[in-house]
Formats: sequence, C-alpha cells, structure tokens
Amino acid sequence: MGMSDYYKKLREKIGNQLLFMPAVAGIIRNEQGEILFGRKHKEENWGLIAGAIEIGETPAQAMIREAWEETGLRIEPERIIGVYGGEERRFTYRNGHQVEYLTIVFDCKIMEGRLNPNNEEMKDLKFFFEDQIPYISNKYPKNIFSSEQGDRAHFER
Repeated sequence: MGMSDYYKKLREKIGNQLLFMPAVAGIIRNEQGEILFGRKHKEENWGLIAGAIEIGETPAQAMIREAWEETGLRIEPERIIGVYGGEERRFTYRNGHQVEYLTIVFDCKIMEGRLNPNNEEMKDLKFFFEDQIPYISNKYPKNIFSSEQGDRAHFER
C-alpha cells in the first residue's frame, strides 16, 4: 500500500523532519524454521516484514495487514518477542524522510497463502535460516532471530 493518507498529510506539514512512528515487524517462520525477509523495490538490503501502525489499528492488526500486503500470506501474531525504540532506531529513507521507529516485534505463524514476490511493495521475498540472516538496515538485537527464546519479551533499557 505504501504510505497511508495519515502519514502523507503529516509529511506535507513537516517535510523530511524526524517523525516518531509506531511500527510492527514480524519473525515469520516456515515449517523448516527459516525466517522470511523481503527486499523492497530499489533497495539492496533485506528487511523483516514490517510497517507502520495506522490510526485505529491494534499492533496485531497492523502486523496481519502488513504481512498480507507485503507477502500474500495470512499470518497470526502469536506473541511479542520485543519492543525497540530510541536513537538506534532512526532511519532516513532515500527520499529524505526521517523516522524514529518504536517497533513491536511479533513471533508469527503462517496460517495460509502463497508468497507473492515482486508485488507493489516488495521485489523479493526469501526465507533464511537463523545462521544465514542477511544484512538488514534496521538494527535489531540478534536474539530476536533465535528460535530458542524465553517466554518474556525483550526490551532495551
């Protein structure tokens, strides 16, 4: 879907200035335990399936919507792996838009669907084993990719 009308209107008012953005990201595993990553059009780096939380959405609803839009998969967020924010989560897009994400990372289960690479949002979709994770621009602690996590969500102090 790209940028929502809400964020477009904010950008019209503030231009490229830093915008605080609540977001979600998913650790979406296949039956072999591999994690799904996507690569957007005109981007070299891979990233988790992720996106902004829209007005009126719960974080889980945002994760379900983003996964569907970006991958063609119906997923179910099963638990929160971690919550991350602060200066380490700042990112500048190619168009100059600056954001600082507050990201809720979910562990997600695939319910149904088929991967739909080369769609409106993504040019590539690929599953990677934990020990072969590609370089990603957004900084996440390595432990979120481990299949052997505890029950408690991780966060930085």
